[in-house]
Amino acid sequence: MTLTADLLIDSRCQLGEGPFWHPLRSELFWFDINECTMLSATAAGSIVQTWTFDEAVSAAAVIDHEHLAIATETGLKRIDLVSGRQELIVPIEADNAATRSNDSRVDRTGGFWIGTMRKQEEEPGGAVYRYRGGELKRILSDVKIPNAICFSPDGRIAYFSDTPSKRILKCRTDPDTGLPVGEWTLFSDVSDHRGYPDGAVTDAEGFVWNARWGGNCVVRHAPDGSVDRIIELPVSQVTCPAFGGPDYRTLFITSASKTLSPEQLAREPHAGSVFAIELDVAGLPEPAITL
Repeated sequence: MTLTADLLIDSRCQLGEGPFWHPLRSELFWFDINECTMLSATAAGSIVQTWTFDEAVSAAAVIDHEHLAIATETGLKRIDLVSGRQELIVPIEADNAATRSNDSRVDRTGGFWIGTMRKQEEEPGGAVYRYRGGELKRILSDVKIPNAICFSPDGRIAYFSDTPSKRILKCRTDPDTGLPVGEWTLFSDVSDHRGYPDGAVTDAEGFVWNARWGGNCVVRHAPDGSVDRIIELPVSQVTCPAFGGPDYRTLFITSASKTLSPEQLAREPHAGSVFAIELDVAGLPEPAITL
């Protein structure tokens, strides 16, 4: 099955990333990593607010109606959405100016998995950490571009991709603690498919929706890793999907415009914008972080 997503917000971000639906505010949040900016909008696509930071920001977890935990290039920070006031929760690679945060998502127990990567992307130098209840653990090391972090509805499987490998991996996790309890194994090899695996999210049926950087699409993978359906987009650098809306049947999709030539931008005038499609399957609310 092939469907097409429509333009929702003509934001034209350099590097749109980290979308999530805030259930307490009924708003979509997402980031422009390169512009150090966080944005929010209604389900209909009207911008509500923007926040600008003095460092790269890439993802966030819900704390409550007024506060988020933001993954930044120096650590996990709590932000007051009204005042804009920030306070450090825990430093993450704060002494390494060569790295920044990237794809991140909260597991079913409230643990926030936070990916880091080298800003120049030349070689492995990133990692994946997990913060929960005041404790920070390193989950993976020697990562080049961490992406596709998401979790099965029952909390028994974690997914991950180091994007250049063109492979999405999976690992058994303890549903009570959220921690890995097995080895990382192959979920899907996309080397013969379109683009590179970028951000991902699971739906209520346990299928994995994966954005494809350079592939103009989002692919829905069945639990066995096979391709179930494809969502086409009119932009090539598709970065991350997120379920939201009143019934969680809207799939919001971010994209990027960075590195595109003038000729490519002419062909993709809405590169970096947010797209959306209504689906016949629902997603799940993102769990709040356990501080």
